Amino acid sequence: MNSVNDVSIELVVVLGRSDMQIHQLLRMGRGAVIELGTRENDEVQIMANDVPIAMGEIVLDGDKIGVSVTKKLTQSEVLAMQN
Repeated sequence: MNSVNDVSIELVVVLGRSDMQIHQLLRMGRGAVIELGTRENDEVQIMANDVPIAMGEIVLDGDKIGVSVTKKLTQSEVLAMQN
């Protein structure tokens, strides 16, 4: 079991997505805002090593931001999201 404790996993929370052309991205400066197709109360996607594993909601705790897991994805849901 000790070998399992040493495994590293990259966790990513996807707040939203946006499409733009590369020249728009290159023209952006410090403080530029990228609009996401997500609203304030929309669910966020939680990914482990680039694989969606769960859905969650943003939680504010003072000056800290966290994610509360609301749903663990099934294998069929993961496969559907990847296609």
